Amino acid sequence: MKLAFSKFAFALGLVLIGTLLSGRSFGACGDTNYKLVPQSLNGHLGSFLPVSTGAANDPIVGMWHVTFTAQGNESGPPDGTPIDNSIVVWHNDGTEIMNSSRPAQDGNFCLGIWAKTGKFTYKLNHIPWAGNDPANAPSGIGNPQGGAQFLEEIALSLDGNHYTGTFTLDAYDPAGNPTAHIVGVINATRITINTKVKDLI
Repeated sequence: MKLAFSKFAFALGLVLIGTLLSGRSFGACGDTNYKLVPQSLNGHLGSFLPVSTGAANDPIVGMWHVTFTAQGNESGPPDGTPIDNSIVVWHNDGTEIMNSSRPAQDGNFCLGIWAKTGKFTYKLNHIPWAGNDPANAPSGIGNPQGGAQFLEEIALSLDGNHYTGTFTLDAYDPAGNPTAHIVGVINATRITINTKVKDLI
């Protein structure tokens, strides 16, 4: 009896270890893209930590040259008006950062968060935080202004080197009142190790 129980316990232990090491036993809303990464504390390895790799190899991850152009506005900028010309980095943790062509004193870095919506499609919620209004800055730093929000829906090309899509930009004053609503189109080209500045101008 004792021998049979020992064999059962040993077999059960092997099954549990195999399940743990497979990296597939962790529930996360259907995401089975996990690997086990050893945790470290002061250089000493400890237990294994499940880490999602769902976005780690996503083709959108990387650095991009992105232009935003007004299109389809009933009032406001006419079609073809440049809205922004930016360097954008999509990170594998689902976040994004943009270096806008705005003057630095007016807030040229802003952050976003993205989600995959299809095999080659994505949605980005990008929030430029409060900066200063360049219209009030003919010779210095402008008056503070509120935040804004870019909502983007884009599609990645099959070769993974371009994306296109649409954006909606809403801007607000410091009290949260709407000050601008602009819609338009996005065009982006991947920046590689061989990209030169003159390629982006």
